[in-house]
Amino acid sequence: MPEQANNVDAIVPPATQRALLKRLALPWWTILFPFLAAVAVLVSLYTMGTVGTIGASVVLIGAVLAAVHHAEVVAHRVGEPFGTLVLAIAVTVIEVSLIVSLMLSDAGDASALARDTVFAAIMIIINGIVGLCLMAGGLRHGEQRFTLRGVSAALAVLTAMVVLSLVLPNFVTSAPGPTYAPPQLIFVAIVSLFLYLMFVLVQTVRHREYFLPDEELPADSHAERPSVLTTWTSVGLLLVALVGVVLLAKGLSGIVERAVLDAGLPLAIVGVVIAALVLAPESLAAYRAAKRNRLQTSLNLALGSALATIGLTIPSVAIVSLILDLPLALGIGSKNITLLILSMFTITLSLGTGRTTILGGAVHLVIFAAYLFTTIVP
Repeated sequence: MPEQANNVDAIVPPATQRALLKRLALPWWTILFPFLAAVAVLVSLYTMGTVGTIGASVVLIGAVLAAVHHAEVVAHRVGEPFGTLVLAIAVTVIEVSLIVSLMLSDAGDASALARDTVFAAIMIIINGIVGLCLMAGGLRHGEQRFTLRGVSAALAVLTAMVVLSLVLPNFVTSAPGPTYAPPQLIFVAIVSLFLYLMFVLVQTVRHREYFLPDEELPADSHAERPSVLTTWTSVGLLLVALVGVVLLAKGLSGIVERAVLDAGLPLAIVGVVIAALVLAPESLAAYRAAKRNRLQTSLNLALGSALATIGLTIPSVAIVSLILDLPLALGIGSKNITLLILSMFTITLSLGTGRTTILGGAVHLVIFAAYLFTTIVP
């Protein structure tokens, strides 16, 4: 009998449970938040007053970060070029779900929300993230180097996509206002997706050497490939997190929009919040890479995020707007065009030699501060 009892107790002893968590190699919060998101949706947490709204918002943020983490795990397992697409698609699902949920709400005119979110993401990346990385890396390591050919290729594609998506709509005449006519919108969606896929092909297959650092990285610089158990666990949790994010965003969309409008703030701030939330994990990864003197990795993360934001988000939002017959204004105003020209011109100069210092980072951070200030005080 004692031996039988020991066998029963040995089914799931604490040591085995800890070993299982160790085998999964997943942070505890990435497992917790997808389930919290599912529970929050089932009980409609966002309808339970102010406390419920705050709780649902916290769960939504945690689910977004958890979803991106699980997408990175799956991407690392499947390898390139499919890994890059897995991560980009997961992030796009999150971003588009947040945008469309707000576009469908009746709290205010959200026809320009996709434009505001995409433009905010571009400004956050090329000024906020790049500026912070250049500043952090320069303070710790002085002058940093990177492979110029890869960065130049990324900036060329980014410039074309930004102008076609956010500037050209102001000057076409087939539709009134800063909008595209349906055939024009379809064309821009197709070419944006085409350019992004071509960049992924060049980055991961045809010319991978353009995006690798000149010096050999140490043996411990690459994360160990996740196990099959960890990968499938991440796949399941990723799906749960994505469903939770989409449904929570739908429930919170009207509340968030009304709160911004009631506070007397421009609706464009909602786009800044969405972009910052979606870009948070990759921003942190880029910052850490720069501090470890791996500026090439940092720039790959930052510029790759910018390209995915336009190359996948614009086509997705365009399809949704055409199917649901939602108004979609893409053209940015003259103030933002000025900031965009200044940003693209500055980043071309600061990354044009293959070497960077803290000065370039300081300039980009000032431009980012000007963007934030003029968004709040237009």
